[in-house]
Amino acid sequence: MIDGLKPYPGYKDSGVAWLGEVPGHWEVRRNGRLFSQRNDTGFPDLPILEVSLRSGVCVRDFDASSRKQVMRDRAMYKRALRGDITYNKMRMWQGAVGVAPVDGLISPAYVVARPLAGTEPSYFVYLYRTAVYVDEVDNFSRGIVKDRNRLYWERFKQIPTPYPPAVEQAAIVRFLDYADRRIRRSIRTKQKLIKLLEEQKQAIIHRAATRGLDPSVRLKPSGVEWLGEVPEHWVVSPVRRLISFATSGSRGWAEFYSDEGDIFLQSGNLGRSMALNLSFIQRVRPPDGAEGERTRVECDDLLLCITGALTGNVVHVADELPAPSYVNQHVALIRPNRAAVIPRYLAYAFHSQIGRIQFKSVEYDGTKQGLGLDDVKSALIPIPTLSEQSAICAKLDATLDRLAASLESVQREIALLHEYRTRLIADVVTGKLDVREAALLLPDESEESEPLNEADPEREDVAEDNLDTLPEETLA
Repeated sequence: MIDGLKPYPGYKDSGVAWLGEVPGHWEVRRNGRLFSQRNDTGFPDLPILEVSLRSGVCVRDFDASSRKQVMRDRAMYKRALRGDITYNKMRMWQGAVGVAPVDGLISPAYVVARPLAGTEPSYFVYLYRTAVYVDEVDNFSRGIVKDRNRLYWERFKQIPTPYPPAVEQAAIVRFLDYADRRIRRSIRTKQKLIKLLEEQKQAIIHRAATRGLDPSVRLKPSGVEWLGEVPEHWVVSPVRRLISFATSGSRGWAEFYSDEGDIFLQSGNLGRSMALNLSFIQRVRPPDGAEGERTRVECDDLLLCITGALTGNVVHVADELPAPSYVNQHVALIRPNRAAVIPRYLAYAFHSQIGRIQFKSVEYDGTKQGLGLDDVKSALIPIPTLSEQSAICAKLDATLDRLAASLESVQREIALLHEYRTRLIADVVTGKLDVREAALLLPDESEESEPLNEADPEREDVAEDNLDTLPEETLA
């Protein structure tokens, strides 16, 4: 049904550069003719709503939120009625907009837009989140720098917007909702496959790091309850006996940031597959002297994330880096003693349930997750002979390379589905494809509540997803 879509029979110039031609019977209206601003306050008993870059507007679950917020006077919060459009004026240029699913309260820093007669809000949210419209939003936003751009109501209502007839808006929403559910269902299936492959990967590593490669080896109690039995000739050693050096980066290196220079490795560079992710690099010109040398990375070092959401991610620096490299304060630099342990074997141990169980058990509570260097040094690792360590690493490398190829293939398929979804939505809401007939033939379906895992696990420094924190100017 989607593959059979065609353009409209006739088009006309919209008079708007970014929009180009639109179907001949469509109009172009400014947002002020489609919405009016709602500034109702004084409804403290309504639930709090949040605006997300990823999923639009939803009721905030304070119990599940990792970001705790002390609510100020709820009477200050704006009321949004079900069906209103709500956007974060500080992040509208990133697509932080959605339709209120229920009557609720929204931050005073946000804008609530009440749809006028003939306006289907879901159609316009689909439109407002497209790349071409977001670019136009950016043009209408004002701020000292781009990251501080804000789209105030007076500017929002001036933006020219395609306006199909109301019945056609509803048909477009019906079609896109249907297509979106199918695309998401396919993505969700592939995400579940990725989870199974990751679980298989962990099982393979854990068995090799606790039993070795000989299934007939005699076992002995390890003396560690959670570890169980290990081969009788292995020893269980704390990390401090296996390394020659451990440190973490210094604070305050922001003053040394530059567009060129050496590499400053951060937690986001530590991927979940024991390899560095250098797709985004912060360059730095480090200070002279011991402070710079202390945190300089060498080949065969291990890098371990010790704070934040990526705590426990480990990388083995197997090859020379493209430039001198240093770590920030969120990363531990660990230099194995090669006479005691093969660096890659220790990385596999950290990466396995051996490391994860111990690191999780000692993470301190408080404002953020984290490990101390003493926590890392105290972790217990089952250690075979060096020759066995080498054989285990070779076996794991070969086996996991095949698994990695499968994972990469599935992840590529997911990326293509996301790209297809983005392109389809943009083509439909701007009138490049006619879905009127297709929408009439669609079966009725219920909404799906299971969310996609759309967060990028390799980046913790991307723009925050929940954007409901009050800016300073609105706080009492």
